[in-house]
Amino acid sequence: MAKQENNFYAQVFANNRKWIADKLAGDKDYFKRLALGQNPEILFIGCSDSRVAAEELMGAQPGEVFVHRNISNVVGSTDLNALSVVEYAIGTLQVKHVVVCGHYGCGGVKAALEPQDLGLLNPWLRQIRDVYRLHRAELDAIADAQKRYDRLVELNVEEQCINVIKTAVFQKSFLKDRTPSVQAWVFDMATGQLVDLHFNFEQRLEEIRQIYDLRPRH
Repeated sequence: MAKQENNFYAQVFANNRKWIADKLAGDKDYFKRLALGQNPEILFIGCSDSRVAAEELMGAQPGEVFVHRNISNVVGSTDLNALSVVEYAIGTLQVKHVVVCGHYGCGGVKAALEPQDLGLLNPWLRQIRDVYRLHRAELDAIADAQKRYDRLVELNVEEQCINVIKTAVFQKSFLKDRTPSVQAWVFDMATGQLVDLHFNFEQRLEEIRQIYDLRPRH
């Protein structure tokens, strides 16, 4: 096992050296410019699954996408990590788009569907089980277990988009200049395709403003 681990780490650093050489061969100032700062247009909130590589599946380069990943791409109301990322991306980096991207075959969503004690994961998965509770009528009407699972993946993405809309930093930014947009995607690992769920965030914003609106009422 130790030998395998040493080979793995040796390969990682060998890959890094090759990557540096390839970048410099095409542009000798590549890293000098990279060190000057970032100006990403997209905040990508995705799953921690090792098969979902945000920049690679979008064909993006370093500096183009600000990335946050956690189990099942959740934007929880008490998760200071995720909320800090949203705050910084919108408030400071002024991204033009916020993307929540789930993926079919998500282990966290599957675990949320199963009644079992998973220890520390229980409160985290409860957030996804809440999505199931909100959409139980639709989901329970789906007889095929795989299709029901896939649909919960999609609904979870949409609910996390709504959680982004609920944040103060989003509402203030959108009311000021109508940015950023909020997009819901799902990555299909079986085909490599990004699926746009066509989330109508402006409609959703209007729907939730009666409760979550931060504008003062006169």
